Amino acid sequence: MTDAYIYDAVRTPRGKGRKDGSLHEVTSVRLSALVLNALKERNNLDGHAVEDVIWGNVTQVKEQGGCLARTAVLASDLDQSIPGVAINRFCASGLEAVNMAANQIRGGAGMGYIAGGVEMMGRVPMGSDGAAIAVDPSVAMNSYFVPQGISADIIATEYGFSRDDADAMAVESQKRAAAAWKERRFDGTVIEVKDRNGLTILDRDEYMRPGTDMQSLGGLNASFKDMGETMPGFDQIALMKYPHLERINHIHHAGNSSGIVDGAAGLLVGSRELGEKLGLKPRARIRATAKIGTDPTIMLTGPVPVTRKILADNGMAIGDIDLFEVNEAFASVVLRFMQAFDVDHDRVNVNGGAIAMGHPLGATGAMILGILLDEMERSDRETGLATLCIASGMGAATIIERV
Repeated sequence: MTDAYIYDAVRTPRGKGRKDGSLHEVTSVRLSALVLNALKERNNLDGHAVEDVIWGNVTQVKEQGGCLARTAVLASDLDQSIPGVAINRFCASGLEAVNMAANQIRGGAGMGYIAGGVEMMGRVPMGSDGAAIAVDPSVAMNSYFVPQGISADIIATEYGFSRDDADAMAVESQKRAAAAWKERRFDGTVIEVKDRNGLTILDRDEYMRPGTDMQSLGGLNASFKDMGETMPGFDQIALMKYPHLERINHIHHAGNSSGIVDGAAGLLVGSRELGEKLGLKPRARIRATAKIGTDPTIMLTGPVPVTRKILADNGMAIGDIDLFEVNEAFASVVLRFMQAFDVDHDRVNVNGGAIAMGHPLGATGAMILGILLDEMERSDRETGLATLCIASGMGAATIIERV
């Protein structure tokens, strides 16, 4: 089987996903094309240099509808002979794009791929696609569907995490992200977004709030308490599924949950032969990939079973992993991961995460894999694992090792 390697990773800064966000004027196609162009220029991708562009995006309607991947290729400087395919595994779409590319290479279906994703949450709001899992009663009732925020609060209740636990993690995420930017740890990966006149629109993640502390978070109301408790509320649905719980403890709010942002990210993935052909040196080998389905009500516990699966499938133990990127969709997701594996926080999300910098759904998986690789190189670590929880109850993971 052919090994698959990561040759390059780039991402845009994350803009606030609102009308006053710096990236609001930029379409999903144009932001994707900027990432594709950066990969082309940095790696001399002339002609039919890669087999395909695999591009994740979650809300596939309006400007993010159709086959956004192919549209982005045509809007970019890549050769029109390169096709594109849009995929959706919810929050893990960007990581799944990389995993698909790696497995295509392993199977002999081409030497190279560009993989990643995009989400312009300020332009195409989350949920505007009317997903059946949420709106079709025949599906929602049978799966005991509740919104993700309720699921995050179920995790906190089930596994004993307090609001102070979640807030402390959020403060640390902000602190780490601010330090990473101050020390310019993202310089090799983040590309500036410029307007059509060449003027810089955004050159750093703008969602961050480095002054966040326990006191400021303490003044925020729990975001999902009303929707959970207002009769008939989602808490009652959750308690039908988890009758051993007396009540749902609502601990999550805007400050300890991931931010709504805009952004795009992409990686160049290829065989050893691709590197030799283009004169490129691989940065890491994609050692393993995995995905799994989980309980759709608690929904967000996927990083735990998928990590167990990927380790078992590859004869590894948790101690074999030097660094982890666990998407900070909600604080309880990461707290549960660290609890389940007894992993110290010093090895998890060392440059902050989505609580501080935001979670552009279709792009996040590719972003955290690039951040993981950068940090492995910076801190001279050998092996890393990236994983995300996924809406409707799934998990995805990737293990990489430096070459």
